[in-house]
Amino acid sequence: MSITPDEKTRLMKEFATKEGDTGSPEVQVAILTSRISTLTEHFKTHKKDNHSRRGLLMMVAQRRKLLDYVKGKDEARYQDLIKRLGIRR
Repeated sequence: MSITPDEKTRLMKEFATKEGDTGSPEVQVAILTSRISTLTEHFKTHKKDNHSRRGLLMMVAQRRKLLDYVKGKDEARYQDLIKRLGIRR
């Protein structure tokens, strides 16, 4: 249910704000989005997996907090991030 190390490395390189960036809000939101989409697919076949559903809800809340932080700091960064990730249609 988690993402592979290769996928995580790819996301870090793609969303990094500078060389060697692994913890910026953009990278964290990208990793959370990948994990959320993986869990969403899992729930299409395992509808009664309530333990994992709790984890999904916590990840969604964490992503929302990070997105609120980025939006408060720089609106342009926020708009670019949600556009690149394809969220907030």
